[in-house]
Amino acid sequence: MFGCWCATGFLSRLKCAVAQKRLKNTALTHHGSDSFTAFLIMLLLIRRYQPKDKDVVLTLFSDGIREHIHPCFQNAMTSPLYIFISLTLCVVGYLVGSLFVAVLFPAAWATLIYYCSYKLFDDYVQERLRTDMQDIIGNYLSRPGDCFWVAEAEQDGKTQILGIVAVMAKQSGKEKVGELFRMIISPKCRRMGLGKKMTQTVIDFCKDQGFSKVVLETTSTQMAAVALYKKLGFKLMLTHRDTHAAPWIFLLTRVTILKMEKTL
Repeated sequence: MFGCWCATGFLSRLKCAVAQKRLKNTALTHHGSDSFTAFLIMLLLIRRYQPKDKDVVLTLFSDGIREHIHPCFQNAMTSPLYIFISLTLCVVGYLVGSLFVAVLFPAAWATLIYYCSYKLFDDYVQERLRTDMQDIIGNYLSRPGDCFWVAEAEQDGKTQILGIVAVMAKQSGKEKVGELFRMIISPKCRRMGLGKKMTQTVIDFCKDQGFSKVVLETTSTQMAAVALYKKLGFKLMLTHRDTHAAPWIFLLTRVTILKMEKTL
């Protein structure tokens, strides 16, 4: 049984060393900096969440979600429709007022869109911190079909958590599926294969549990994650805006929820 531990004994350390070498080579290709080389000369391990991880995990989760605020705002404001609206407000402001009003109108519009972008992701973080992330063991480690992992690396005796991911068993009609949650990768090691490794950890766990498929939801803002999931065989099933935020916030930010799944 695969269980929740991804590395045990000599074989596990050998696998981690191979993964470490691949990550190091990728880091040298994409970054070429001594800091990344030093950072990756250590043992990468994906393991089951422990209570001592809570503070770091919550910080990583919060920061990882909130960093989508700016891309969300940028994607909305650079869309053809919003560029047209901004220019129209500038012209109207100039015609009915002055140069100051011509600047004020589009600035107010941009402020509204940024507020909506901030509200969308920050409210999500606050809600999750009050609910499932407040008791990770109770919500993700109390049933055989659920699990929560952290990816960690150790250097000079200091352990650093680089990523998190969780899965929860769900009943879909007569099928039992695993739903992937809380995938966050530290900015320190993105585009180095860790996201792929952690997603594959969930897939392997779900296969071991006998689930028929893995499902997940992400947002249209998180295109790097969408590309990763598609590369691993996930398919887009539907889009929706039925979530925690008010409909008008989703409308103004132009964000949609993407539901994806992979048949096992």
